[in-house]
Amino acid sequence: MFVDQVSVYVKAGDGGNGLVAYRREKYVPKGGPAGGDGGNGGDIVFEVDEGLNTLMDFRYNRHFKGKRGENGMSKTQHGKNSAPLVIPVPPGTSVIDEETEEVIADLIAHKQRAVIVRGGRGGRGNTRFATPRNPAPDMAENGEPGQERNIKVELKLIADVGLVGFPSVGKSTFLSVVSAAKPKIADYHFTTLAPNLGVIDTSDHRSFVMADLPGLIEGAHEGIGLGHQFLRHVERTRLIVHVIDMAGTEGRDPFEDFVKINQELKEYDMKLTERPQIIAANKMDMPGASDNLTLFKEQLGEDIPVYEISALTKEGLRDILFAIADQLDAIPKVAPKMEEVEEKVIYRYTKEDAPFKITRDDDGAYVLSGDKIEKLFKMTDFARDEAVQRFSRQIRGMGVDKELRERGAKDGDIIRLLDFEFEFIE
Repeated sequence: MFVDQVSVYVKAGDGGNGLVAYRREKYVPKGGPAGGDGGNGGDIVFEVDEGLNTLMDFRYNRHFKGKRGENGMSKTQHGKNSAPLVIPVPPGTSVIDEETEEVIADLIAHKQRAVIVRGGRGGRGNTRFATPRNPAPDMAENGEPGQERNIKVELKLIADVGLVGFPSVGKSTFLSVVSAAKPKIADYHFTTLAPNLGVIDTSDHRSFVMADLPGLIEGAHEGIGLGHQFLRHVERTRLIVHVIDMAGTEGRDPFEDFVKINQELKEYDMKLTERPQIIAANKMDMPGASDNLTLFKEQLGEDIPVYEISALTKEGLRDILFAIADQLDAIPKVAPKMEEVEEKVIYRYTKEDAPFKITRDDDGAYVLSGDKIEKLFKMTDFARDEAVQRFSRQIRGMGVDKELRERGAKDGDIIRLLDFEFEFIE
């Protein structure tokens, strides 16, 4: 089964907790703190595997979770960092954040990697909090939570040539006679329900990959028919071969077909109009095809090469394959080599989110929310008084107490943070 779009939930591993421990050695009085830091949680990484050509593996497993870092140990030993969870994806995979619609990664070259979510930092052990005023602190940090997000994974096939055209114009037949591909062929519309790839070898030892894309119809860019599901696959192709039923066997005008399909490509992505095209005038063995071709060339008015072929009788195939290979020789490859793939870091100013937000519940309780305060809360070990006092100082420094008073909070009011409740005390 061909799968080219899935929604997936990814959660990187949380950091390991820091440890509260003290040195207990014979003849060493007042040994001091010896709690180690926790290890970092595992990232979730997508890596391109050129042996894959579908997102089928994501169909039955849509939740991926990284491993948690190891907790810190005594004698100031650092917990083990977790290895990243590496998920293989086919070349041409795009990863998009479902909430923000931001493109996280565009993976095209073999072995290319992208970190989708980062693991949490390990919590610090009590050794890290020792000061001259407090040489033996009785607190440690919990591990930082790993990032999590819902993502959309899309596959855009990487092929040199894309066959486009109305249903039943002969795209699948053309691919089946010039390559070893065996697409389904039948005398009805939308026989092809998924893109088919075929490798073509010309007689002068040149080769290229051709994709037979399911038939487009008018309105495909708006979701009509099947074409809208597969238009994205045209984006990666270097050359478009426009297959036209020149005999008009279904009563359509060949030139109108050409105009409508090009309009759909333009509506989907303006860049596709700049992509080189070759017209394959198919079914030239049928009655009336020659007359239609003469009229078609008069109406065309563009410098687009037209090749007369018959996929059924195999006439004209050698010439069009040589023409495709010649065109491809003049067009640079879309997918760069691995050594050309570099991580680009763009530095731009982004306004930092407020550390906290205060709202009211229906029962009158004040609700604290915000990424910064929630992360701070999760990294606090509330079983230890020193850690609780530190958390109290940190949120006071953020201005939480002041804003609660300004909003009318009084002694004894309920304050909620995540699933926990506190009392406001003056």
